[in-house]
Amino acid sequence: MKTLILACLTLLASPAWAAPFAQGDAKLGKGLHDKSCTSCHIRLYGGDGSKMYLRADRKTRSAAQLAARISGCNANTGAGWFPEDELHVAAYLNQQFYKFK
Repeated sequence: MKTLILACLTLLASPAWAAPFAQGDAKLGKGLHDKSCTSCHIRLYGGDGSKMYLRADRKTRSAAQLAARISGCNANTGAGWFPEDELHVAAYLNQQFYKFK
């Protein structure tokens, strides 16, 4: 019985049950985003580039899609981010724009 209780508590404490990107630092993510993403987004959408995230037809509809899109942009632009950097950017974008739970 104790083993079953411990297994359940372990599952509940795992990252799969946590808010998406909870281990990321949104403040660090904002800095990375502003340095590496903003100029391209301004080129594509004008203004401050936030239309990328606010447009009605945005393609990113889940936390998993956001993480994949950030990873793809990192690879395509040569930003050189480590996985933890991608996590920080995801935390920032989720906090600022997406609000995935």
